[in-house]
Amino acid sequence: MNPRKLNQMMEQMGIDIEELDAEEIVIRTGDEELVFDQPDVQRMDAQGQATYTITGEPETREAGGGEEATPLGAGDDGAGDAESGGGDGIPEADVEIVAQRTGASEDDAREALEATDGDLAAAVSRLE
Repeated sequence: MNPRKLNQMMEQMGIDIEELDAEEIVIRTGDEELVFDQPDVQRMDAQGQATYTITGEPETREAGGGEEATPLGAGDDGAGDAESGGGDGIPEADVEIVAQRTGASEDDAREALEATDGDLAAAVSRLE
């Protein structure tokens, strides 16, 4: 399939892919930690859900041997604030999608998304 056509279809379906500049990813299990140094990370937003894809070779170490992780968006770079539209956890892109599909204001779209726990389809139905 033509990559341009594929990107156009993904945009129509409300799917957004973003490359993240990650320095390190740590996955902790009960037994071990998988540490990815300089991984390739993509974030895909679709229908109110974020999916992360990590590509790279992890280093394995015993559980509890690493540093304490910083929760997503808790850093001082402000990246977490740009994703949500005011600290309510609703991504601005979702608000725009609902507002565009229904013709409602962004405030009404945000309220509908909050009432439906971020469910795009339910928010659109609620406003139609």
